[in-house]
Amino acid sequence: MTNQVKIKSSKTSLKKTQNNILSIQFSLDGFSFCVSDSNSKETLYFSEILFEKQLNDLEELLEEIINIFKDNATLHLEYQEVFVIHQNNLNTIVPESYFDEKLLRNYLNFNIKVLQTDFITFDTIQEINAKNVYIPYININNYLFQNFGGFEYKHHSTIFIEKLMKKNQPQEKTMFVNVSERNIDVVILQYEKLLFSNSFLFNTKEDFIYYILFVSEQLQLDNKVFKLYFVGEINTTSGLYQITYKYVKNVNFLEGNNPIFKEINCEKHSNYLLLG
Repeated sequence: MTNQVKIKSSKTSLKKTQNNILSIQFSLDGFSFCVSDSNSKETLYFSEILFEKQLNDLEELLEEIINIFKDNATLHLEYQEVFVIHQNNLNTIVPESYFDEKLLRNYLNFNIKVLQTDFITFDTIQEINAKNVYIPYININNYLFQNFGGFEYKHHSTIFIEKLMKKNQPQEKTMFVNVSERNIDVVILQYEKLLFSNSFLFNTKEDFIYYILFVSEQLQLDNKVFKLYFVGEINTTSGLYQITYKYVKNVNFLEGNNPIFKEINCEKHSNYLLLG
């Protein structure tokens, strides 16, 4: 292990998993996974590894993932299904009415620098009648294929939007923010409509609040009134929360009811993509 500092895992030991689902999430900040029962959907096991510092490139990420696989026997068991979440900012959402599969590279070129060698794909988000066009980490996919064979994968913002849309239909414009080590995903919902979705990289708490206030201004939200729900790596004692509450008065956490939160002793709003 060259760059792993924080490891949070279930105490449960799994031996037979043929009827279970393995879900994996990774980014340049860390790697996490959970095992769930394919019938009851109950989460049986969870593990999270955060890197000491954000990795520079995909080769470093692959090296870390290979080390994680070497040290974790749960990742060597057989599963009924494997699902993978790619977490990065290499994406854009395109409404179905404007979507043409032949133009994937064009869509991304508006927002990010795309290399000729980049593989581009898309997810269908039925809840908003749109496509999420993105660049998956293909070298990681290849490694996982060697270990598991075929599997399904999606972009992390697809999962975030799908989960929010299924569980939340606020009457007023409501902001949901997924917080990672150096990244936030900001989504605005009203009724059954997605009004805004974007991701931002930040280095300081000032960067963090700048993006939240920028989005609220663009959507004409009253900072004393609108509801903001946090999920992910944030709590009431963090500088990120405290600076947010200085400017936004209706701050909440979107808590899940997954029983495994008690076992791993973590906040009920954390790891929303896998456990929420």
